[in-house]
Amino acid sequence: MALAWRPLTAAAAVIAYTLVARQAEWTLSGFVRTFCGLWLSGVFLWVVWTVILYPKLFSPLRHLPSPPGGSFWNGHFDAINKHPTGIPMREWINTIPNNGLIRYAGIFNQERLMPTSPKALADVLVTRNYDFEKPSQIRNSIGRILGIGVLLAEGDQHKSQRRNLMPAFAFRHIKDLYPVFWQKSREAVQAMTKEVNEGVSKIAAAQNGAEGGEKSSIKKGWASFEVSEWASRATLDIIGVAGLGRDFGAIHNPDNELSSRYRVLFRPSRQARLLGILGLFVPTWITNRLPVKRNNDIAAAARSIRAVCSDLIKEKRERLARKELTDVDILSVAIESGSFSDSDLIDQLMTFLAAGHETTASAMTWAIYMLCLHPEIQTRLRQEIRENLPSMESDDSTVSSLDIDHLPYLGAVINEVLRYYAPVPLTIREPVVDTVINGEHVPKGTRIIICPWAVNYSTELWGDDAAVFNPERWLAVDERTDKRKAASASNYAFLTFLHGPRSCIGQAFSKAEFACLLAAWVGRFEFELKNKAEYDERNMLIKGGITARPAKGLHVHAKVVEGW
Repeated sequence: MALAWRPLTAAAAVIAYTLVARQAEWTLSGFVRTFCGLWLSGVFLWVVWTVILYPKLFSPLRHLPSPPGGSFWNGHFDAINKHPTGIPMREWINTIPNNGLIRYAGIFNQERLMPTSPKALADVLVTRNYDFEKPSQIRNSIGRILGIGVLLAEGDQHKSQRRNLMPAFAFRHIKDLYPVFWQKSREAVQAMTKEVNEGVSKIAAAQNGAEGGEKSSIKKGWASFEVSEWASRATLDIIGVAGLGRDFGAIHNPDNELSSRYRVLFRPSRQARLLGILGLFVPTWITNRLPVKRNNDIAAAARSIRAVCSDLIKEKRERLARKELTDVDILSVAIESGSFSDSDLIDQLMTFLAAGHETTASAMTWAIYMLCLHPEIQTRLRQEIRENLPSMESDDSTVSSLDIDHLPYLGAVINEVLRYYAPVPLTIREPVVDTVINGEHVPKGTRIIICPWAVNYSTELWGDDAAVFNPERWLAVDERTDKRKAASASNYAFLTFLHGPRSCIGQAFSKAEFACLLAAWVGRFEFELKNKAEYDERNMLIKGGITARPAKGLHVHAKVVEGW
């Protein structure tokens, strides 16, 4: 919906000059007054056309099913703004009869088209995938944090980047990283164990009436901590070692520079939300340069992160020149391929660092949350882990990809967490040409909403229990082949990593990291919610942004389970 500033301004200037030049005597002030009047009239007509006439009377998509209600001016924006990202779409997909597409209106009646069927999703993600791009406002906005790497690149640039990066993310390479994932998971668990034990001691002292202590209602042997903070620190260190060959030390130092920078970047704020809305109407080069705290924070963080990435690349190249580069991390593989300049590599590293650790940290947070809500699942998972994986206490404790693959219930829990609470609730596409989705003509520039939080909950695709957290759905066995069946009839029912050429290139990396981290945490600790009323699924506050997490963090009670 971005206003066509240049054509409107040019047209107003030309018409104003033509009108004023016909006068026998004219002045600059007369030209300025005429120009301003024409420009404001043009803006008014543009608003009337865009907000009222086109969406209500002329849009070729107006016949498609839409949610009931909505504002005359703002469509369904109130519902979208009131609820966490993806929640209204989750309701619509199961309550609005449709043939694969739902049309709704955002702020100022901006048209949104949400594919809901495998055929419609296939058209956007696979069949016609290069007809669609991420909107320029989004690329310019989050590109400051993620860099213009494989996640945000488009067209031929994306094809080239993905092709050159694929060897680094092939499973034959990822399987060599499992010991790295496990080692950092053990390190995190040992640090967490120390914190829990110290908390238990403090609580015991308080309950015994020690000076300065406070009485506590926590059960004996339990202490509390915040899950998402620990998850972010652990995943940042894992992506550092496995992805870049550098240990950032976030597990032992939560205030290290990178961890602090990312904590600021991903913290939800009203200012960030207002800038996002403003970016719908004002060019992002303007909003990105406004002298406000959010922009200053992003600029400072980006400079710091780019400097770290640059130093890493320089160090790796020097080692390669001396023929000393034998690391298995993703950066080393990318450098050895010879396909990337230093500038390209910096963008890729910024993408891996931000997107890689934030999404897995979100998944870990939701996993612990769901295991707290379902203690019977937590107990069963812990039993499988302890019976099949080496003890945390053993100095030579390590795991392979085969060890993790032979834990079916762990795999089922991971898949169900990723279905139930996909780390990225929705993503946006925009056709760069007139195209077709599910047989419907879709004009260039229409916003397409790909919403895992809706599709992953579709009763049409998952059955009547789509809204139930049930790892068992991933363990069903086909009696004819004696092999595990797909949890859904269509691959497009599971949108967490998307599909096709724009699917998540780090899917295997992410799931392997997630599996090792969750196995280590659940094997060592028993978890309970600190405040069950606050974390009730029906009214829990969820923060928006690139990923979804509990808005106030996830505070739990934890107990060290001995003997492993």
